[in-house]
Amino acid sequence: MTLATAFREQAKSNEALDSPFTARVLRRVADQIAPGTPVMDRMLAFTGDFGPSGQSVPLRLLGGLHALVLSGEDAGLAACYPPNPAPDDATLDAALAHALTVGAETLLTYLALPPQTNEVRRSAVMIAAGHWLADRYGLPFVLTELGASAGLNLMWDRYALDLPCGYRGPADPAVTLTPEWTGPCPPDATIAVSDRRGIDVAPMDVTDPDDERRLLSYLWADQPERIERTRAAIAAYDAQVDQSDAMSFLPIRVAIKRPGHIHLVFHTIAWQYFPPATKAACETAFAAAGAAATEDAPIARLSMEADDDGPGAAITLTTWPGGEVRRMGRVDFHGRWLDWTPE
Repeated sequence: MTLATAFREQAKSNEALDSPFTARVLRRVADQIAPGTPVMDRMLAFTGDFGPSGQSVPLRLLGGLHALVLSGEDAGLAACYPPNPAPDDATLDAALAHALTVGAETLLTYLALPPQTNEVRRSAVMIAAGHWLADRYGLPFVLTELGASAGLNLMWDRYALDLPCGYRGPADPAVTLTPEWTGPCPPDATIAVSDRRGIDVAPMDVTDPDDERRLLSYLWADQPERIERTRAAIAAYDAQVDQSDAMSFLPIRVAIKRPGHIHLVFHTIAWQYFPPATKAACETAFAAAGAAATEDAPIARLSMEADDDGPGAAITLTTWPGGEVRRMGRVDFHGRWLDWTPE
């Protein structure tokens, strides 16, 4: 796949995810790809898969362009971005060409970093599964997230699900989620969290203005509701995300006995990025913790990850003692819909 093809394929994905403006930007950039400038040369120098299954070069650049807008660094580009009126192709092409040259320092920084999007709507999965687990065990939670990025989904107990079948969550939520829902309502159970920690190889600190801007830059400019939702989650944030590899962190974290609590470890669209050695170490840690689990100190693993059964991602829940694996449903990658079918 060529770089230009990767941009056009990513444009199709963005369009399918209700972002026509970013799809248009990606297509206009694809038409400008040619060697000879620092940004173009850096993009062309990537090896392997340019697309989302590999280096995600289009999304790296898209985040950098949005950062130029959010920071006020490029007024001409900002004038082409929502909520401003859509420009004609010639105006957008000129603004992009200018940004790709004058904004090179920022764009090269973004090209050096993998995209990180804390999609808060994915918390619908944790809310639903959390209520299911609370109904079954009746215990407060210890939460651990692998590949947590900024850790906004560690705060899922502060968010609410407002569904046609019922309301699940606190009376004064920081964020209210309204996915297109099919299936039964999650049980109406009491949620309490006594401890929460995340792990990421390159976490973002949302209390730092630069990291907050970077997080927001990976959201798409024509989806202001996602940006507003993320800002609301940031305002309620009080979690901790450690910088480390999961293979070092998880075995220590799950080995701690926590009587009277259920330890829920979860990961959402993260497992695919773990190196084989990290996956193997985590599986070993889960097996050891599962063998030591008791009804008074159970452990659960909640996974929202891509598979070959589409659409969306599979929701899988494993509980110990017992090691029972349940398919809980499927969910859109951005949490727009959720098909809840717990076994």
